[in-house]
Amino acid sequence: MITCRLYKEGVLKEEAFDPARASDLIAEGGARVWLDVVDPTDRDLTMLQEEFSLHPLAVEDARNRGQRPKVDVYENFFFLVVHGLALDEKGELVDSEIHAFAGHRYLVTLRYDPPFDITEVLRRWDRQPELTHEGGAFLLYALLDEVVDGYYEVIERLEDLSDDIEDRVFGEEQDQTVQQDIFQLKRKVVQFRRLIIPLREVLDLVQEQPGFVTDHLGPYYRDVMDHLIRSLEFADNVRDLLTTALEAQLSQISNRLNIVMKQLTSWAAIVLVPTLIAGIYGMNFRNMPELKFHFGYYGALGLMLGSMVALYLVFKKKGWL
Repeated sequence: MITCRLYKEGVLKEEAFDPARASDLIAEGGARVWLDVVDPTDRDLTMLQEEFSLHPLAVEDARNRGQRPKVDVYENFFFLVVHGLALDEKGELVDSEIHAFAGHRYLVTLRYDPPFDITEVLRRWDRQPELTHEGGAFLLYALLDEVVDGYYEVIERLEDLSDDIEDRVFGEEQDQTVQQDIFQLKRKVVQFRRLIIPLREVLDLVQEQPGFVTDHLGPYYRDVMDHLIRSLEFADNVRDLLTTALEAQLSQISNRLNIVMKQLTSWAAIVLVPTLIAGIYGMNFRNMPELKFHFGYYGALGLMLGSMVALYLVFKKKGWL
């Protein structure tokens, strides 16, 4: 499905037109064209290449999914790859890959399943005609700004999940699954950072190209960069918090193991002394107490019991039992 829009002097003039008219429309003065394709086919890409005079290498790149964020600079346009990110109800990271061809008079977006929601992007274009008149640079800015703003929502969810894990780590009850959850959440944070870090370079390269980002649009692009940097900083904070939680969890496991070892050692010591007495008593040599002293057997049992009680009280006082 191909969505088309034509802006003139920043105002929406026509939509749902034949994409084959795109090359004629962008030749008109003050015209700005936007085409959006969801899951483009080879036929769609061939049509776009012909209408916008796209470089074959850029079109070939657009056929490949799973690319890191990047920008390729060509003579009359940019080819960009960005990732719109979100967390679903189960807390899994949802990656909406977006490819874009951005020129002075047009913006072509290719959205892959699951498609990124651009409803708010369209509203911004419609309610800011003075900026839409700036050309493809503003159309691209609005898209990038919505993508980066979505990162904030992901970070907030990740922070909430990390706070829940922290409460579980330091809770009174022992949670057997918290360590696994820490690793899974940390993996999501790493994946999130991997998909947004290269976007800093993308924004820098776009702004460095002469004539595309006007002086009027410069502050807007710098604002997107600021939001992106803050998202990265928040992601680093979440990652550090999870690392700390994992270390605390491992320390708790080690402490519990030490407690168990002290208890086992204490009980072993309690049992050792009576065993020693019984071993000596059972050697059956001639001067055994039982042979010449009627109460020798009971005395040996009393000595065993007394030693066990004494050791128990000592270990109990030290907190080992």
